[in-house]
Amino acid sequence: MDDRRGVAPTRTHSVLVVLFDGVQPLDVAGPLDVFSLAARCVGTADTPPYVVRTASLGGGTIRAAGGLRVVPDLDLAAADTPDLLLVPGGPGVGDVDERLVAWLRERAPGSRRVVSVCTGAWLLAEAGLLDGRRATTHWESCSHLADKHPRVRVETEPIFVQDGPFYTSAGVTAGVDLAIALVEEDFGRAVAHEIARLLVVFLRRPGNQAQFSAQLSAQAAYSDPLRDVQHWATANLAADLSVPALAGRAGLSPRQFARAFAEQAGVTPGRFVDLIRLEAAQRMLADTGEGVLRIARRCGYGTQEGMRRAFLRELGVSPTEYRRSRA
Repeated sequence: MDDRRGVAPTRTHSVLVVLFDGVQPLDVAGPLDVFSLAARCVGTADTPPYVVRTASLGGGTIRAAGGLRVVPDLDLAAADTPDLLLVPGGPGVGDVDERLVAWLRERAPGSRRVVSVCTGAWLLAEAGLLDGRRATTHWESCSHLADKHPRVRVETEPIFVQDGPFYTSAGVTAGVDLAIALVEEDFGRAVAHEIARLLVVFLRRPGNQAQFSAQLSAQAAYSDPLRDVQHWATANLAADLSVPALAGRAGLSPRQFARAFAEQAGVTPGRFVDLIRLEAAQRMLADTGEGVLRIARRCGYGTQEGMRRAFLRELGVSPTEYRRSRA
């Protein structure tokens, strides 16, 4: 990557993180780690890329989920309008003081970017800020958010969604993905790549990647035959991954296999295969120089057109457009 250490950014971005009792610590710490690591890649001591401050109602100490006590930098009432307002989630979102919601309703629109992590989207929705907008949250809370706030266009699949100045993300690790995406927005892909490397995460997943991870599914199956089949399929994408073929490897009838797989993985075998092939193709397009046809064959699509149809269906872009966006 280009060495940008010591190069002053065009501007320092102010970040304000809203804290409250019951906040999820990782929703706060994950994005903050991303913003702090940006200083290792760009900026100087006099002109850091990000200046982060935390605030709570009254400025008092809050008790995060799990019992961690956090002392904010200041009172929300005394906070200047930041460039980036970050609203984390956590089990406390359902019990926050109405004054915090009122503060968001009044002050959030003044920020250039308003970001929620996980169930922090609930607080933005309560403040009426997501009405008429696309948004996402943790997969387990999507239906609840949609039921309680029907004017919010809840999307259950993406790991994060941008609609105008509002950015909403899924579970806690998706907050890291979104924070890396914001750094890329501000300072370019080379800096985002370096931060991903330092955090030992994949170079950021695109926002329209599904919340459901095929790799997580492989960990979800609790019976050995199914778990072994999932791992085998992930390592043999070009093989016959039909239900009868996979059922035979598991020693089950196709009907038994399909039923057990759906119960344990939460998706059908066919959907699982679609996802592992798509995830592998995305990684190869982003991280290698291999040709599209070779990638299509390695991932089990057979032809470029087969992979193209899958990308358009799942991501709304062609493989070539996807690769170009990652360059």
